[in-house]
Amino acid sequence: MADTTICPKFESALNILNKRWTGLIIFQLLEGAQRFSTIESSIGISGRVLSERLKDLEKQGIVKRHVYNETPVRIEYDLTEKGLALKPVLESIQRWADNWQEADNQSLV
Repeated sequence: MADTTICPKFESALNILNKRWTGLIIFQLLEGAQRFSTIESSIGISGRVLSERLKDLEKQGIVKRHVYNETPVRIEYDLTEKGLALKPVLESIQRWADNWQEADNQSLV
C-alpha cells in the first residue's frame, strides 16, 4: 500500500502560497522590482494586507525590501533567488488555469 502522508516540506510550501494574495503578489513581482503603491493598485489589495503579506514573504526569504535614501524615501520590493525559483510553478498554474478554468469562474475564498 502506498504511503499517503504529505511531505512536511511540501505542506510548508503550500502553506506559504495558500495565504490569500500571496501568489498574486509573487506573480506581480516576477515583472521586477516594484513600489508598494504599484503592487497595491495592480492587484487591488488593501494596504494593510499587502504590508502583512510582504513582511511574511520577507521573513520567508522570498521577497527583499530595498530602501533608497532619496527625498522622499523610495522603497521597492523584489524577489530573491528563492522567490524567483517560484516562477515555473506560477507559470504552470497559469497554464493550467488558461486550459481548465472558465473566465467567469470566481474563487469562493
